[in-house]
Amino acid sequence: MTTMDYAAYIASLPRVLAGAGAIFRDAEDRILLVEPNYRDTWILPGGTVESDAGESPRQAARRETAEEIGLDVELGALLAVDWVRGEGRPPLVSYLYDGGVLDAAQLAAIRLQEEELLSWRLVHWAEAEKLLNPEMVLRVRAALDALADGRGPVELEDGLPQGKAAGRQ
Repeated sequence: MTTMDYAAYIASLPRVLAGAGAIFRDAEDRILLVEPNYRDTWILPGGTVESDAGESPRQAARRETAEEIGLDVELGALLAVDWVRGEGRPPLVSYLYDGGVLDAAQLAAIRLQEEELLSWRLVHWAEAEKLLNPEMVLRVRAALDALADGRGPVELEDGLPQGKAAGRQ
């Protein structure tokens, strides 16, 4: 196969989007959510993986967190990977990392990216379930369960556990 043939082959492959985010908590076990100006629901800090620039999902989650809320925090464990089938768009692979527990100084240092975000808040899970879209509720719940159990990352498809994790639900 020539270099040109290989390039044409690569260009013909299906497209898959990748996103990465972080779950930050406070000492009261509340979750940090942000309110974007481009959606009707709240989300976690995070965004698109810039793979063309050689960025990994972990690097993207850290970069997006720094851009969106002004905190450059080394992220902890990978909590969940979710394959989300595309409806009117390419499929998405979403990575969720443990952002850790933020202290009072870190919370006071939060500065929103005003081009994309309207506000932020810390919420208990019962409130988060009402603010997030249903797909994100499943993903975040699975990630929080993986964090609490210390069992490592959970594999999801459309927010639902797969493989060995499916039997633990």
